[in-house]
Amino acid sequence: MNVLVTGADGFIGKNLLEALKRLDNITVQTFTRKNSLKDLDTFLDSVDLIYHLAGVNRSKDKDEFNKDNVALIENMIRMLRRKKRKPTIIFSSSTQAKNDTPYGRSKRKAEIELIQYAKELDIQLYIYRLPNVFGKWCRPNYNSVVATFCYNISHDLEITINNPAVELDLVYIHDVIDEFIQVMKDKQPKQKQTTYFFEVSPVHKLTLQRLADTLYQFKNMRENLWVPDFSDPLTEALYSTYLSYLDEHDLSYKLDMKVDHRGSLAELFKSSYFGQIFVSKSKQGVVRGNHYHDHKVEKFCVINGQAEVKLRSVLSRHVVSYVVSGNKLEIIDIPPGYTHSLENLTDQELTVLFWANEAFDPKNPDTYNNEV
Repeated sequence: MNVLVTGADGFIGKNLLEALKRLDNITVQTFTRKNSLKDLDTFLDSVDLIYHLAGVNRSKDKDEFNKDNVALIENMIRMLRRKKRKPTIIFSSSTQAKNDTPYGRSKRKAEIELIQYAKELDIQLYIYRLPNVFGKWCRPNYNSVVATFCYNISHDLEITINNPAVELDLVYIHDVIDEFIQVMKDKQPKQKQTTYFFEVSPVHKLTLQRLADTLYQFKNMRENLWVPDFSDPLTEALYSTYLSYLDEHDLSYKLDMKVDHRGSLAELFKSSYFGQIFVSKSKQGVVRGNHYHDHKVEKFCVINGQAEVKLRSVLSRHVVSYVVSGNKLEIIDIPPGYTHSLENLTDQELTVLFWANEAFDPKNPDTYNNEV
């Protein structure tokens, strides 16, 4: 299949091209501002499907809206008519097409031109009036408040919120790309509105204030280690987006290591949804633990070295022993009501990864000393 992507160097275009590169039996040609109408005419000679993403959504010159959003489509349709070609067309429009603004009017006019052409030659046309699209590679300080907030917050810059209660309609870039690829493959959009109009789902709603609060929560994760609920699709998508705006020299951060005569311990992550993950390093002969929990449960996994884990029900004198090694990873469950200890059996440093089903609360530690 021969595919043409206009606006290939834009936000949606870059993400779409990466997805198309991963597919077999697809030949992709790209049209950007660097190309001429003569190039476009050549591209259309053998095209089977057109992703028309090119356009302008912000300009001081009102004429530029018609030039980029309408005239380009008119030229493309004229060329296709002359060549008597009927490729499938997927058009990235905007919900702003409903508004009486220079940009909105230009998008609506472009839609009308395409619909007339589709009716005339009976072609497959898919028009997507997209709301605010967010995700990696979107240009900050241009037309996406998500991109701007992500960039500014991750770079310690101020953000401006004129009306915190303003509600945004958002779609995630990867949902857009999944939809566009699916239509190319089987011509079956997920949601149809009318004959030529379709929707990308899900559409997420949140206020400007919630957006800002969520992004600041991501930023503060490096300090407080508290992870939000990533089972929420919007939170998960926003976090992926936020990380994509970090400076490449700011991708690492140090942990607060608690160091004493036994070795060290550092928390990695904690959450009210999945508990807490931490790691310890123990010196030769060091024994950790000798305590139990009433309701908290844990999992131990030796990453490096060899250790003996001993457990005893506080209702019994019977001791169970497990010798575990980083050479063969395994996990030991620590039930509630079992006092437990962990001893480094080697002359080297022992590294152990721990998970607890709840984050440690110094006011209610649920930890009671008891020799195994």
